[in-house]
Amino acid sequence: MTTTHLICILGAESTGKTTLAQALAGHFDCPWVPEYLRQFCQTQGRTPERAEQAQVIETQVRWESAALERARQQQARFVFCDTAPLLTAIYSNYIFSDPSLLPQGRSLHASYALTLLLAPDIDWVADGLQRDGEHVRAPVHQFIERELTALALPFVQIGGVGDSRLKAALEYIHQTGSDSRASMVSCGGVASVNESGSQSVLPYPSRFPDTC
Repeated sequence: MTTTHLICILGAESTGKTTLAQALAGHFDCPWVPEYLRQFCQTQGRTPERAEQAQVIETQVRWESAALERARQQQARFVFCDTAPLLTAIYSNYIFSDPSLLPQGRSLHASYALTLLLAPDIDWVADGLQRDGEHVRAPVHQFIERELTALALPFVQIGGVGDSRLKAALEYIHQTGSDSRASMVSCGGVASVNESGSQSVLPYPSRFPDTC
């Protein structure tokens, strides 16, 4: 029986999360979960207010649960999630100085078998109401990295430009997916692609759990 794992694509704004989530889902022929915040901004014509941040988290979790159920029915190995409740909590703290959602975001992040943290090393591109500006990316990325490190959850940092992000993610997953003991992807570490296109991976001593 196939065990389905949630994989989180995380990063500051304009780091290619949606593009990578869609590409990975297409490669592995499995579901992906879009970012609810995008739909909220499109339908409401504004960004969420402080009191609405919890609703964003709750809806994102429902979408992930529904996608996970579909994936299990399809016997798909993965569900790729474009963002996570933790990022909503981080932005709520950054924008509204409201840290109250961080405990929930941290707790929910334990449901992901692996987080792909995208480096803010590609050009910033405006995207309607969702984008706060290029100046936000570095501090938010640092906040995410601190949170993931403190949580001691498996994550890998993906860098590079163009198709190199997808290449880094795929090579990392395929490289670490050769563990026949668990038939899973091992996790943790930092993956990056340098200007010559070569990749380096520094693994952490951790692996996907046998169950989600």
